[in-house]
Amino acid sequence: MQFIMFTKHLQGLDVDGMIAALKSAGMEGADLCVRPGYPVTPENAPKKLPEEAKQFSEEGLGIPLVTTPGEFITPDVAYAEALYAACAEAGVTHIKLGYWHWKAEDGGYWGMVDRIRGYLEGFQALSKQYHVKTCIHNHSGEYMGLNSCAAMNLVRGFDPKCVGVFADPGHLSIVGEPIAMALDIVKAYLALLAFKDLMRQRIVRNGKAVWQIRVVPMGQGFVEWDALLATLKKMQYDGPISFHCEYSGVPVETVIDLARIDVRFIRGLLGEVR
Repeated sequence: MQFIMFTKHLQGLDVDGMIAALKSAGMEGADLCVRPGYPVTPENAPKKLPEEAKQFSEEGLGIPLVTTPGEFITPDVAYAEALYAACAEAGVTHIKLGYWHWKAEDGGYWGMVDRIRGYLEGFQALSKQYHVKTCIHNHSGEYMGLNSCAAMNLVRGFDPKCVGVFADPGHLSIVGEPIAMALDIVKAYLALLAFKDLMRQRIVRNGKAVWQIRVVPMGQGFVEWDALLATLKKMQYDGPISFHCEYSGVPVETVIDLARIDVRFIRGLLGEVR
């Protein structure tokens, strides 16, 4: 497994700062956030992404995954082909799309499935041309592809060399199948995993009791880590693991500290699995 870190919450750091942060946290590379406000954006990626990948490589780090803006969901976006080409030049092997929000009035669930599969045909063509796999991420809430069964409704039948699933056990622990079943469902398309822990809790907001989902340090949420790692061992999974480290509202230095603790937690469990 290759441990990488999602750089979303390293916002404000330049490339040298990100490299130092990743090394400090015990990572082997980046799940690079390519969005407005970061060193690499969708618009400057043709020039900046290969340069940044070279800088990472010189420091012994890789960039196996680029995470795009949440609205990158159709292949006709102006920067789409240039971004795939930049990933190919930089040696990035996976690109994560944004999110389709379910809307009952927008053709209903099955109408949206058909439309999204049409978009994925265009993304598959880009993946085939540039040898960069297009990945969808299961995300809890009113999102298309929120768990393994829903993700398979979108990707089934596509070439798994071109289209894959970015499985997230954190979100699966909220709205998904039992973890061994969830990974078995997407096994043929499993390209990447996101590691984070989530919990659902009841809080009072404006005098009313509501449910909220929180990111918590690994081992404190709903993810069954022992079962997850045992399943990955049985599957002989050896791909990238993106530590999401979505600890918002704290300084970047604290995010790095918490990422280091998460890595230590997983490495400890992997030792027990071995």
